[in-house]
Amino acid sequence: MKKSFVMRESERIITGDPKELEDYFEQSIALGSEGIMAKRLDAPYEAGKRGFNWIKLKRSYKGELTDTIDIVIIGYFKGKGMRAKFGIGALLGAVYDDKSDTFKSIAKIGSGITEEQWVEIRKLLDKSKSDKKPVRVDTELKPDVFVVPKYVFTVLADEITLSPMHSAGRTESKPGFALRFPRIKSWIREDKKPEDATTVKEIDEMFKMQKRVKAVSFGK
Repeated sequence: MKKSFVMRESERIITGDPKELEDYFEQSIALGSEGIMAKRLDAPYEAGKRGFNWIKLKRSYKGELTDTIDIVIIGYFKGKGMRAKFGIGALLGAVYDDKSDTFKSIAKIGSGITEEQWVEIRKLLDKSKSDKKPVRVDTELKPDVFVVPKYVFTVLADEITLSPMHSAGRTESKPGFALRFPRIKSWIREDKKPEDATTVKEIDEMFKMQKRVKAVSFGK
């Protein structure tokens, strides 16, 4: 028996009001869409050509998390592709659990710094690398190189999500927290010790408070 499919015309609005476009975008995200396509009414479609006549507005460009997070580096992954020459391509970041005095993984970070900074951070991390997972580090992810928690970076992310891959906030009944699309905002925080990093408790509070878009019907 063949399956039948129903096709319907896409929802759309015609507007010149930025606020109305913003509301429409939020509604689309709330209903499960990746984003919206915005175009000029008089612009023809030109395959393979980029410009401002047709624009994709995706969730990754419109994060819900407005606060920055201070994370501690607990390891790094060796680079691939263009970053193979640096020997480092991503950092494993953690937040501090003051209850257990441990650093729990929350993100794998691979953007936000220059090629020169990748070279510099690898040199710094190699000075504190460890042959095995440091005692105060709690993670099931195994980076290519573990490092003793020392350096704190400030990062931005689109939102805090739940993930079984990370240990921050994980319990027997709940997966851990993860940062979606994390990127480094500023260089090493020399004013902060590892224990001054964002805590698991703060992440939990941020997760509960982060902006939630209510699902509403179009046209209401």
